[in-house]
Amino acid sequence: MTEHRPKLVPEFMVTDFQKSLGFYVDLLGFTVMYDRPATGFAFLTLGGAEIMIEQQTDFWETARPEYPYGRGVSFQIEVASVAPIVGRLGDAGVALFRPPEDAWYRRDDTYLGNRQFLVLDPDGFVLRLYEDLGENAAPSSGRIVS
Repeated sequence: MTEHRPKLVPEFMVTDFQKSLGFYVDLLGFTVMYDRPATGFAFLTLGGAEIMIEQQTDFWETARPEYPYGRGVSFQIEVASVAPIVGRLGDAGVALFRPPEDAWYRRDDTYLGNRQFLVLDPDGFVLRLYEDLGENAAPSSGRIVS
């Protein structure tokens, strides 16, 4: 049987591998699926989300990177609950880019609910972590996005 693998796994080039690894594992709750510490690489998972982080080198560099990295793109990551992650980030003194909120996104005649927040990783990649609030014909509270 062939193992299911996602068709897209983002790889973040990071300026401080150990700092980024600690952020993703200790604060966000990712698990190291496998790593190559000698070269500053780790493949990380959280639920069904998969990412790679790698110590920045000029091998992949198409232009000189400037903070915040990843401008123009954000990464949505589903988690079981945002509350413990927000707590760990707060305890570590990490400021949220956007505080937790409930948002309802329209898909056809249904609204899909997310409890979500935004945080920048140590290199400024925008991460939107959310927990699923289910579906409604019309949301009863929270921000509505049509």
